Amino acid sequence: QVQVVESGGGLVQAGGSLRLSCTVSGLTFDHHAMGWFRRPPGKEREGVSCINWNVGSIVYRDSDKGRFTVSRDNANNTLYLQMNRLKAEDTAMYYCATARKVYCSDSWSEADYDYWGQGTQVTVSS
Repeated sequence: QVQVVESGGGLVQAGGSLRLSCTVSGLTFDHHAMGWFRRPPGKEREGVSCINWNVGSIVYRDSDKGRFTVSRDNANNTLYLQMNRLKAEDTAMYYCATARKVYCSDSWSEADYDYWGQGTQVTVSS
């Protein structure tokens, strides 16, 4: 049984930082690219970042480039998202997902991901 569990969310002031973690069990972690998504209040879920199995390529949403850093520890089946200079518009539920392939796709299609966590809430106060 595959389990995906996010942690590290919380309440932070604008300009602050948070580090999200995602642990995965029940599958071969380094056989999958990994993605971060988020759902802002009242909006659709959107892609945030994707990292290939071997960290060879990383994709970020344009609005997050330079502020967010994704990384992974294949030895410990863990994905991370370091978020700096947070803004009020970063407020959302953040989700981790396992990609169906080892490489990130060219789009943010959720159909490219198969296992999802329950999410961790990030709230940025202005």
